[in-house]
Amino acid sequence: MNPVLPSSLEQPLFGVVATRLIEAREAAARPPHALMDQAGLAVAQLAMALAPHARCIWVAAGPGNNGGDGLEAARHLLRWGKQVHVSLIGDPAALPADAANALQRAQSAGATIGRRDPPDLAQHDLAIDALLGIGGRRAPHGALAESVRQLNALACPVLAVDVPSGLNADTGQPLGDACINAAHTLALLTRKPGLFTASGRDHAGRVWFDDLGIGPGAGSAAAADGPQAWLSASLPAVSATGRRHAQHKGSFGDVAIVGGAGGMAGAGLLAARAALAAGAGRVFVELLGAALAVDTLHPELMLRSGWSAGPATLIGASTVVCGCGGGDAVKAVLPRLLALAARLVLDADALNAIATDTALQTLLAHRAARQLPTVLTPHPLEAARLLGTATAEIQGNRLRAAQSLAERFACCVVLKGSGSVIAAPFEAPRVNPTGNAALATAGTGDVLAGWLGGLWAQSGSASGFQTALRAVRSHGAAAEPPPPGPLCASALIDALSRSGA
Repeated sequence: MNPVLPSSLEQPLFGVVATRLIEAREAAARPPHALMDQAGLAVAQLAMALAPHARCIWVAAGPGNNGGDGLEAARHLLRWGKQVHVSLIGDPAALPADAANALQRAQSAGATIGRRDPPDLAQHDLAIDALLGIGGRRAPHGALAESVRQLNALACPVLAVDVPSGLNADTGQPLGDACINAAHTLALLTRKPGLFTASGRDHAGRVWFDDLGIGPGAGSAAAADGPQAWLSASLPAVSATGRRHAQHKGSFGDVAIVGGAGGMAGAGLLAARAALAAGAGRVFVELLGAALAVDTLHPELMLRSGWSAGPATLIGASTVVCGCGGGDAVKAVLPRLLALAARLVLDADALNAIATDTALQTLLAHRAARQLPTVLTPHPLEAARLLGTATAEIQGNRLRAAQSLAERFACCVVLKGSGSVIAAPFEAPRVNPTGNAALATAGTGDVLAGWLGGLWAQSGSASGFQTALRAVRSHGAAAEPPPPGPLCASALIDALSRSGA
């Protein structure tokens, strides 16, 4: 088994329905109970690797097959000489066949099966959460909820089997108040999307993966619809060292930043500085209402009042980033930009304007028919406005929300947040694995929009989707490892500039 991240390859993510199909196929192809035995062995091996000096290991086993995996792990750990305390939450007589067999085998190996109370565990010990698996569709309650509380109160690390108990494996949202906060999660057979987006990253800790011997590609073959999504991979860096001597600033494209209304000039300037750091040949800045003649820190930025009202040929040859701090003023410039911009990144106030104007929505949807690509970069509230729903609905299924936006407006969508989702029509969505809460500061979204625009301007024939994947991944990676506190947006630009992404 290996940690899921970091990886230079895209990795498939399978939801609960597809995972059940894969599981059923593999179980039918093997001797009875063999798949659960192998799952338990994988859990036990990782437990030994994570806590080789543990005096005691507590296995909290639930009433289903996830509990069976934990019981098999307990059997292997006992065989290797470890002190193991097993709590079985549920009626032993009601266990599924595989789990009932695992219980019998664990008892035969010498396991003492208790009901609830955990042992006295020290920091170097380990607990295994095998309470609920991917089938959980309601919040843990009663004895299960109490076991979750006990596990979360421990001083030692918790290893979750497949998914942290109480977490929706598809969406990454807790099913209720009782949800395991694991230090490690071992995903079995498939990688589940909920481990990498929304609150899943907080609850899962470091994610490991064991395919239980099915091999690369076998999951896709077993699940007729293929992966629900992909975990995006590292992409080859685009570095200034790769530039040819005969190239000039015109070789790397023009970016125009349109935003920065009165009191919000900083948003437009952050986006412009990010586009410059990404390597764009020229960066124009139209501040909508902010009186500024020059950026004294970056005088190479060309501030141009009324740029969006300029020659159609110039707009049609540019990558335009619109919305960053644009306020209400952005609505007046959007029709022309939607009609003419060669490549268009829409962020913040541009998205809010479109959400309330059906004419702008029609212009946006028509860009794809005219072979004019667009990338939207909403946060969850902006996405909710565009879809006419509530933020909770967006966060309740981030993959579905991003794909709905992409299909509705026929463009690429970056749904920002923990595990940002990058979606496009006719593409399985990607989940970005980089970044952390240090990016939760004002202006980092403006930096992403400008950075994306700067990469796109110089990328030639690269699609908005591929450019968004690169931009979002490198934007998050620039905040790693997590700094001790928040990362201000201007410092983020410096980190991106050093990254060579």
